Amino acid sequence: MNNTLRRTLDIVMFFVTFFLIQYLAYLGVHLVSGWLGGSANEVSNAATAGANGLSGKQLVVSSAIASVLTIAIFLRSKWAPISRNWLSTHPWTVLVWVVFLALGTILPSQWIDDQMQISMPERTIKLFEDIMGIPSGYLALGILAPIAEELVFRGAILRTLLKLFDNRMHWILIISSALIFGAAHGNLPQFIHATLIGLLIGWMYYRTDSVIPGIVLHWVNNTVAYIMFNLMPHMADGKLIDLFHGSDRMMWLGIGFSLCILIPSLLQLNIRLKQK
Repeated sequence: MNNTLRRTLDIVMFFVTFFLIQYLAYLGVHLVSGWLGGSANEVSNAATAGANGLSGKQLVVSSAIASVLTIAIFLRSKWAPISRNWLSTHPWTVLVWVVFLALGTILPSQWIDDQMQISMPERTIKLFEDIMGIPSGYLALGILAPIAEELVFRGAILRTLLKLFDNRMHWILIISSALIFGAAHGNLPQFIHATLIGLLIGWMYYRTDSVIPGIVLHWVNNTVAYIMFNLMPHMADGKLIDLFHGSDRMMWLGIGFSLCILIPSLLQLNIRLKQK
């Protein structure tokens, strides 16, 4: 088997493995819940249920199990190698700029979503409400999910793509991995936001050969989403202008302020991140 075919099959395997783990975790929690509850219907329908029908706590448990298994399998198999070398050779101020970059992307990204005039599916909104409505949901969504997803989509998939093309055409590869990451979210509104975030994280991975900056950005993004949902649950599928009580002027001031954070952060990271 030639090298190109082997690495292409590796990328397919990473993607399939990620979703298989998710499905088996949901299935397992559904089966155990049905068995403990003595419901024959729950057990018999578990294979086709997926995340549907699970309570908030069950969703958190299944999501956390899936993330832990993903982290363990991808690290154990060395599909997504990770080391402390990057942290030991770079000042922590680099990660501070990553945090600023993450914060600066939130309002502009939401504005772009609004221009697409696409609403999030009711089922997805309900799923997020169930997970983010309980404190333990932060463990699954805010901490474990960013680590697991960065190991898969940057540490395994993007790393393999860059090796496959020997770092040539890196922007095409970064865009490709970002599109794969966006598609993995399963709905158009999340696809747009995840793709934009994936572009930034992919660029940072290319510059550093480390998933750590991406994990930090992903963590900030999910943490802000969790905090905002719990502070303003009515904004679960609201528009950006609703955040500013319908004021166009305040909305544009907010976007402008965000850009004043985002652009300097990009410039600083362009200087501070190691160029390959």
